Amino acid sequence: MQQFEIRPEESEDWWEVEALYDLCFAPGREALSSYRLRDDIDPIAGLSLVARDGQGILAGAIRFWPVMIYDQEALLLGPVAVHPTHQGEGLGGYLIHQGVDAGRVLGWNRVMLVGDAPYYARFGFKPLAGVEMPPPTNPERVLGLELSPGSWLGVAGPVKRWVR
Repeated sequence: MQQFEIRPEESEDWWEVEALYDLCFAPGREALSSYRLRDDIDPIAGLSLVARDGQGILAGAIRFWPVMIYDQEALLLGPVAVHPTHQGEGLGGYLIHQGVDAGRVLGWNRVMLVGDAPYYARFGFKPLAGVEMPPPTNPERVLGLELSPGSWLGVAGPVKRWVR
């Protein structure tokens, strides 16, 4: 993997990151139910990361958001995106590992996402039975990762907007 500068996303990165997400995802991405959980809530400082190449050009980004599952806190990972000119270099996986590790250091116990199980399984994500994303979300795509042992045991119910 080529050298990238990885650092926390800052406010001046916001629109450049949004442009990267627009490039990498289908039109209408903001209509997805996960975006209703993010509306008017800031991504978690220090966990949302940007990667810049040697010329300072944005190569990748990842964001994490706080959510509630019934009365339990969780991180919602996503989106994660890598510019098409850098895909296949391992940058997306690196950003996921870095973000998850930072979440653990900051004291978060669990992280979830909506995504492709075969891709995210290599990072330890597993299907979350009983965790209900707002419709229309395919329940088979709701995945979770424990940041502390047993942290998903007994956690079930609807995923709701952060209330703290």
